[in-house]
Order: sequence, then structure tokens, then C-alpha cells
Amino acid sequence: MTSARDEVLGRVRAALRDVEGADEPVVAPPGAAAPAGTSLVEHFAERVADYRATVVQCPPDGLAAAVAAALPDGARVVVPVGLPDVVLAGIASPVVDDALSAADLDAIDAVVTCARVGIAETGTIVLDHAPDQGRRVISLVPDRHVCIVYADQVVADVPDAFPLLDPVRPLTWISGPSATSDIELDRVEGVHGPRHLHVIVVDESS
Repeated sequence: MTSARDEVLGRVRAALRDVEGADEPVVAPPGAAAPAGTSLVEHFAERVADYRATVVQCPPDGLAAAVAAALPDGARVVVPVGLPDVVLAGIASPVVDDALSAADLDAIDAVVTCARVGIAETGTIVLDHAPDQGRRVISLVPDRHVCIVYADQVVADVPDAFPLLDPVRPLTWISGPSATSDIELDRVEGVHGPRHLHVIVVDESS
């Protein structure tokens, strides 16, 4: 009996029968650039906001205040073990993730992390779960994610991001709050992750 897999692969092989293989690796096309008159950081902020995320920009000395403003009063906030002191300064009573259980995290209101890279064209943030970002689970269970992206971490497009990412590390790509329209095309947020994404872009020129 021929499986569907065998049938599909057979068709691919038949289509490629007369095609000679390339000796040189295929070079990825260049990614998109920010529109004329718009800076890379501005383009990133606009695209992130398109996903219904909240985006604010601040100078480095305003980071603690921006973090504090992003958190509801009295919120229980989990943080990764390597979150920088300048970010911790904006959190009243941070709960450090020391292997908190899923039940523990379910009682947490928000998480604050840094990021590895921001992609302007797609409005995407990538976490590689270094110590300033923590375990993947802490960025998925709390209902609010406050994420810090520095201006020099923003690249133009996806091809520009890959050289900065370690393929052996776990990577989480975030484009807006968690959402799905699987049922009747009605958008539902918070199904697979936080309903609220708050991005703080730290920029010297802010």
C-alpha cells in the first residue's frame, strides 16, 4: 500500500527529475527596510502596536518608571533570576522564579522580562531565555507580559535576526498578545499565553 507521504514525495521527485542541484548555497534575499522617513525603532513600535500591544518608548534613565507604570497597582510580578537591577527598580515586590510550579505561576498577575531581539518589519519580539528572560513558562502563564527591548536590539527583518540567534537555544517568537480566531473567526485573546503585551523600547533618543 502506498502512503500519502510516499505519494507526495514521489511527485516531488518526479518534478525534480531533470533539475540539476546547485553547488552553492542559496542566499536568502535581503529583508525589508523601514519606510523612508521612519526610523527602525519607530517602525518596530508601529508594527508591535498593530497587534494591539501597548508600546512605550523611554530613555535609559526612565526605564524603572516605565516598568512601574506598566504594572497594575498591587500586581504580583514574577521575574527571571537575571533581570537587571535597573528593571527591578520599577517593581515593588518582585517574585523571583526559582522553579515556580504552574499553580504558583497561575496566581501571578504579570511577568517582566528582557528580550534577545526585536524585528521591525513583523513587529516580533524574540526571547532566547537567557537569564534576563527566564524560563519559557514564565512568559506564557501570567496574563500580562512586560517586555523590555533596547533600541540596539531592533533589526529590520527576519533575515537580519537569524544571525543573532543561537539555534540550539529555545526560542519564543512573540507577535502581539496571545490570540486565536479558530472558532467562527471570532478573535479570542489569552488562549495560549498572556492577553496583555506591554513593550518598553529603551532608546537614548526618546
